[in-house]
Amino acid sequence: MNVQSKGIIMEIRAGTGGEEAAIFAADLFRMYTKYAQSQNWGFSIIDKSLTTLGGIKEVVIEINGPEVYNQLQYESGVHRVQRVPKTEKNGRIHTSTASVAILPKIEATEIKINSQDIKIDMARSSGPGGQNVNKRSTAVRITHLPTNIVVFSQTERSQPQNKEIAMEILRAKLYERANQQQMSQLSQERRDQIGTADRSEKIRTYNFPQNRLTDHRIGKSWHDLESIIDGRLETVIKAFRKNEAPKN
Repeated sequence: MNVQSKGIIMEIRAGTGGEEAAIFAADLFRMYTKYAQSQNWGFSIIDKSLTTLGGIKEVVIEINGPEVYNQLQYESGVHRVQRVPKTEKNGRIHTSTASVAILPKIEATEIKINSQDIKIDMARSSGPGGQNVNKRSTAVRITHLPTNIVVFSQTERSQPQNKEIAMEILRAKLYERANQQQMSQLSQERRDQIGTADRSEKIRTYNFPQNRLTDHRIGKSWHDLESIIDGRLETVIKAFRKNEAPKN
């Protein structure tokens, strides 16, 4: 399936490290959205869960534009940060993580989902802190029974719109599942070259005290971390694609 020119659904989740991990997830969200703006890509937030200190527990974003998937497909994995958190009084460096998943948008004609294989539940949309933002039941949760994949959408004001978004996410997750199964059948040499595409695989370390970003897959570092975290990802993406991306 050729998905090189399609848009993506990006999921960013705080990992280990408590509030600092959530703050790092918010930094990654800002980094990717600023990069999307620099590329003149359109993006919208599908779902977002915040912490009390402004960190992000989880955010789901849709990004559309030329070459979006082609450029960002290798961002999937665990991103690790090393820095002194704002909440740290003794100046100690902490290590925290956040995970990123890149899911290509899949058209309905490309992956068929049987109606008997899904369970659809309606709920009231809620805002930060559990506040109701819409008294009507407009949020949609879809469970794919054969795989037990659950997706949720509440950003739109109507059930049909949220159902359409949830189905879009479900198709993307089913594609990802099929792709991972295919990857597991590749030779070890091939897997070593391009990684497993598993979001549990640590791909980068953001070391703030040394102003250094390291991509562990290609063993390359950059010493302009502040610029990169501000959305200037071009050199990092180009370096990885040049060294590791498989030829299509």
